[in-house]
Amino acid sequence: MGRWALDVAYVWKAVLTLGLVLLYYCFSIGITFYNKWLTKSFHFPLFMTMLHLAVIFLFSALSRALVQCSSHRARVVLSWTDYLRRVAPTVGAPVSTALATALDVGLSNWSFLYITVSLYTMTKSSAVLFILIFSLIFKLEELRAALVLVVLLIAGGLFMFTYKSTQFNVEGFALVLGASFIGGIRWTLTQMLLQKAELGLQNPIDTMFHLQPLMFLGLFPLFAIFEGLHLSTSEKIFRFQDTGLLLGVLGSLFLGGILAFGLGFSEFLLVSRTSSLTLSIAGIFKEVCTLLLAAHLLGDQISLLNWLGFALCLSGISLHVALKALHSRGDGGPKPLKGLGSHPDLELLLRSSRPEEENNEEEDYFGAQGQQ
Repeated sequence: MGRWALDVAYVWKAVLTLGLVLLYYCFSIGITFYNKWLTKSFHFPLFMTMLHLAVIFLFSALSRALVQCSSHRARVVLSWTDYLRRVAPTVGAPVSTALATALDVGLSNWSFLYITVSLYTMTKSSAVLFILIFSLIFKLEELRAALVLVVLLIAGGLFMFTYKSTQFNVEGFALVLGASFIGGIRWTLTQMLLQKAELGLQNPIDTMFHLQPLMFLGLFPLFAIFEGLHLSTSEKIFRFQDTGLLLGVLGSLFLGGILAFGLGFSEFLLVSRTSSLTLSIAGIFKEVCTLLLAAHLLGDQISLLNWLGFALCLSGISLHVALKALHSRGDGGPKPLKGLGSHPDLELLLRSSRPEEENNEEEDYFGAQGQQ
């Protein structure tokens, strides 16, 4: 009877993990193809990103309110002093977490105007490369020969994928590569922000809630310069003549915001109920699925050399994941990320009865984010 119950528990855990991975795939792959489809008819990616940020803030606030009503525990609300002095210029870094995040997402969406989904996916995978570099700069990682090999594999794979690509676009590639570079800063600073326990922002929902306004304000000048005038004179938004068309555009943008929030929340659920290693491995296979779908559904042309470059890049990412897994095991085994799955803060959302764990996997989690 005990053996049968144990088998059922393992099966249930496997089914739950598979379900969470599929949910993550739906949001992650879905928002990539959705944004690419939307930018074909709506050529204002920065405005689209700003509206997504507003939707994420709205749903983050709603999630916080639901948890607070259920648990009767007040959510953390930073004072303006802490917000402006300690969140905006994270740990005295020259680029704020919020601005880096806004530029990462904004430039990524902007690149969809010029490049294919396959080139976007491959280039964004290089974010792991920049995360490693900035982790070394901020002394979050120690320089090792294995890390140098990871850097060479990812950089070599990126070169092979873009070399003589028939659908290569310099402007779009520069935008998404810039997004990956800023993404390296983003996740390094975010890790440093979440490690400041006195702020109480270890919970990603609280972090999203507090960072979205700064992200919105950080992206606004770029939007005003490059899209403000064109948007105000476009018939699809401010000079609209058809109310139905306007509502359709706003509805499409709102749906994209829901997908963006769902992506962050599905990552959050996957890590809290399994581990950051699961998210990392799922992210590797997600890249393969995205490229196959791009080739099949959108007709992206991927040569044998491009596939070899992609495989080389994935081998570098896989090596990085394996090194992180071995490092975690050496520290006493993988543990869920504190604040992501610890009760009682998220008991309602996660239905988790596990006790609080230490945050040994924080670096793994942020490395996984670079692949998304």
